[in-house]
Formats: sequence, C-alpha cells, structure tokens
Amino acid sequence: MELRTLRYFAAVAEELHFGRAAARLHMTQPPLSRAIKQLEADVGAVLLRRSPAGVELTPAGTALYAEARALLEQADLARARVAAAAGPATITIGTLADSAEQAGTHLAAAFRELHPGVEVHVREADLTDPTTGLRAGLADVALTRAPFDDTGLSVRVLRADPVGVVLRADDPLASRTALRLADLDGRRRFRFPPGTDPQWSAFWHADGAEGPVVRTAQECLQAVLWSGTIGLTPLYHAMPDGLATVPLTDMPPSRLVVAWDPAAGPLVRSFARLCISRI
Repeated sequence: MELRTLRYFAAVAEELHFGRAAARLHMTQPPLSRAIKQLEADVGAVLLRRSPAGVELTPAGTALYAEARALLEQADLARARVAAAAGPATITIGTLADSAEQAGTHLAAAFRELHPGVEVHVREADLTDPTTGLRAGLADVALTRAPFDDTGLSVRVLRADPVGVVLRADDPLASRTALRLADLDGRRRFRFPPGTDPQWSAFWHADGAEGPVVRTAQECLQAVLWSGTIGLTPLYHAMPDGLATVPLTDMPPSRLVVAWDPAAGPLVRSFARLCISRI
C-alpha cells in the first residue's frame, strides 16, 4: 500500500462521496475510483459500499481508515520535522476576529511541542474575507468561521457556537431571554463592503441592510453602540459595557472551522489535524 493511495482512501472515507473526495484531492473521479478498487484488491477486502447517495465504510474499511490516519499523521510529522531540521520553517495562520483565541492556548502549546523549530506567523483578516487570505496566498491555513465559498479547499468543522443578536443595553429587546429572527424585522443592520463572500454575507444577514458599512468585528460593535444598529455574533464571550446579547432560537449555529489547500505541505496538514483533534 502506498501512502498516496491511503490518502485517497482517507479522503473518500471522510467525505463519504467519491465526487467530493475527488474535488478535495484536485483530481477526477475515475482515477480515484480505480485507486480505491486497487487498494481493495491489495488488502483482499471490500472497504466501501457504494450507492447512488454516496458510500459507507464496511467494517474492514473502518479498520483500515483508523490505521491509514495514523500512518498518514506519522508520515506528515516526519516530513515536517525533516523540513524543519533542514532549515528555517514557517507557517502563517490566518484568523478571523478572535477565532485563534477561541481555538485555545493549548493548541499553540501543542503545536510548539510537535514542531519546536517552526516560526509561526498569525495574520488577522477583516470580515470581508472569511478565508483570511488563504486563497490570496497570504495564509497557509485558516482558523475561521463558515460559511464561505470553500471550492477547492479542505474544511473541517471544529465547533458550532450558538448565535445571538447584539443590541445596545438600553434597547427594549435587550431584556428578553430569547428572540427569533422575525423579532428583528425592520431594524437597521450593518452591512459588509461590496465583494464580500456572498455566503458569508447571507449568513450574517448583512446583504441589502441599511446600516453602516463595517469591516471588522470591533466596527460591528461600535456600529451597534453608536448608530443603534443591530448585529449578529457567536455567543461565546461577554460584551463590552453598553452592549448586550440575546440568543436567537431559530438561527443556525456559527461553525468554527480549519481550512487549508489540499495540496499544502505536511506542516499545514499537521496543524490541521492538531486543530481537529484538540478543539
């Protein structure tokens, strides 16, 4: 079994769909299917059950996936350590607002322990680019929030946080214990600049709003405080003085994710797996 074939198998096992796995691997579906069939022949067992809806792992496939993940992790770790020993290695982590903080300080400590010689740069992006510079080549890996256009990217959900509305503390709605989106009808909301990812804008209900244009999380809060607009936010920390949050019962959760280019090197993949296992 080759590591490349195991990586193909792991992608199919995680996506449970050949088409999505092929897109993630930047290849077409026929060679991916042939590689999986050859792997099944090599191990002498059926690994995947195929159906029009997708695929599911057989017991043999489940066992192989666990072994494949362990082997791939060890291979990537070895490559990253060799690269670090050969010369200075760096990784740039793109973050959105305080997404890196929400990942926890234990993540940084765990990464330094695995890769003590790697120089880490953190790039905080504004709200106009939820990929945090990943597509522009300004970041190697992103700790950010979905949804956004993830075409050609590998994305894994790390955590889902409930969403609430941000209001001035003296707003009549601020005393409520919970609200629905319909309760916000007619209220002014901040909006993002033209060119912002449409999926991102639609999720935060910013498209077509009449409130001020904002680019950062801090500007969102100031727009609420000074202009009386409303905004939406993940509910994971306290608001500054003068502001309050109320949970929205019919709003989907905000997903903290790690995203990277599938063609990225072992150091990026090592960081992504660390995020998945530690957050």
